[in-house]
Amino acid sequence: MPYFVYRVLPFAQLEQLGSHPSFKQASIQAKAARADGGAGQVKVMFADDALQAEDLLCQIRTAGPTGDE
Repeated sequence: MPYFVYRVLPFAQLEQLGSHPSFKQASIQAKAARADGGAGQVKVMFADDALQAEDLLCQIRTAGPTGDE
């Protein structure tokens, strides 16, 4: 499964920046995209294909326990 690099823009707009077979390559591209600036966050997603990666990026995540629970 490849690693996908995305720029996440407001209103759930996703821009795929690339896909890589290893995390190291994806991480290098993500760090370079963050250094370039631009709107939105840059995220790396591990998924079977681009459709699954986009689905995972659009899901609302709930916070885990704080440690006192």
